[in-house]
Amino acid sequence: MKFGTSGLRGLVTELEGHASALYATAFARHLLETGMAKAGDEIYVAGDFRPSSPSIAGTCIAALAASGLKPVHCGFIPTPALALYAMSRKRASLMVTGSHIPADRNGIKFYRPDGEIDKNDEQQITRIAGELDDAEFDLATSDAPDQEAQALGQFLDRNAKLLKSGALAGLKIGVYQHSTVARDGLVQVLKHYGASVLALGRSKTFIPVDTEAVSEETIGLLRGWAAEHQLDAIVSADGDGDRPLVADETGTPVRGDLLGLIVARLLDARIVVTPVTSNSGIEAAGTYSVTRTRVGSPYVIEGMNAALAGGKQAVMGFEANGGVLTASTFSLSGTDLEPLPTRDSFLPVLAALALAKGECKPLSAVASSFKLPFAAADRLENFPVETSAALMAHLRQSDANLSTFLQPIATVASKSDIDGLRVTLNDGRIIHFRPSGNAPEMRCYVEAGDEQAAGDLLEQGLGLIRQWAAGNR
Repeated sequence: MKFGTSGLRGLVTELEGHASALYATAFARHLLETGMAKAGDEIYVAGDFRPSSPSIAGTCIAALAASGLKPVHCGFIPTPALALYAMSRKRASLMVTGSHIPADRNGIKFYRPDGEIDKNDEQQITRIAGELDDAEFDLATSDAPDQEAQALGQFLDRNAKLLKSGALAGLKIGVYQHSTVARDGLVQVLKHYGASVLALGRSKTFIPVDTEAVSEETIGLLRGWAAEHQLDAIVSADGDGDRPLVADETGTPVRGDLLGLIVARLLDARIVVTPVTSNSGIEAAGTYSVTRTRVGSPYVIEGMNAALAGGKQAVMGFEANGGVLTASTFSLSGTDLEPLPTRDSFLPVLAALALAKGECKPLSAVASSFKLPFAAADRLENFPVETSAALMAHLRQSDANLSTFLQPIATVASKSDIDGLRVTLNDGRIIHFRPSGNAPEMRCYVEAGDEQAAGDLLEQGLGLIRQWAAGNR
């Protein structure tokens, strides 16, 4: 088990049973030891639609109850809905989800009463888990009150106040439902604003959808539906509903960092915090100040908190996957939008659709009007963690190693090592190599002058990774 960019993750076979009880107990003890909770306090638990999530959630509920807390089951709802519900009650929460990774893996996201745990919390939870690792836990399920309707209702009410009444009237929107816990909520909210909504691709089997590196199979579905049904857009989210997927009228996905920019414009943000993997054109695309961080919501939250501590106002953040976080209170449509410092998929979906409707333009035209560099990203799945670590160590060892590795593509002009290696080539293109923080995946991000050049550079980068791995087994 390992903490990564957002929560704890591992194989289902590793997480079910002892490990989930162990880490839920460690989380409870951490809350009690730090005074973030006291015995008898409620703690809220929810999960996604993975086959393993109900049993893992049940084990966590039993462990939390045995630790002296009072678990409340919030069912199967989006992560931001759980976080909002718990934070509004100043209570901790726990979400069982593996986000976008395959169903043979799962994970747990932990929330303090004031929001996501940080890296220090992760270290303390890991320490306590290490001390308790040999302990035996009663894995029998424990009863907990059900507040799914209340938690989901509060989140949907929040989203029903973001835009003006009828803001999406006249738009025909497809909702790719697959197996995301956001599927019914998206339909309900879009209809509330007057959109004509068509539910698509609902699945009883869990489908991993990565909104940052959308698969060719998913893009094929989106393009087919867009043409068949003459849709203005198709929207969706990842498994736990904290990363948005928005495709334009052709079925082409809109980049997540562009969705974040659209939200920044809607909110009139003054400070934007985003990881180094987000598009390099962000700084020039608005009137805000930008802070760059490592990849992962804990780092974005850390950056937002630093801005608030420095007296800044109108602070928000987003990740390259499109998940938007708000640290300040923003006023929208005459209503105060309270802070929600965890990734949310609903706000960027609504912001993008509202901008297209307000400008009376196709979503593709709205996206191109920002004139960001063309960017693309993909990953090699089932790529051993040891291999990715060895590759990164090799590239970091010397400039000569990095130059030789990239020689088939271009000459190195400069590099950044904030999170992975982000290399600017002598012709201005950018290529960024980064192992996933919580899955056996090697990621590659690129930027170039046009879509074809970005696609070619991405394939070249992935090819170099494969070639190196084959020669260093």
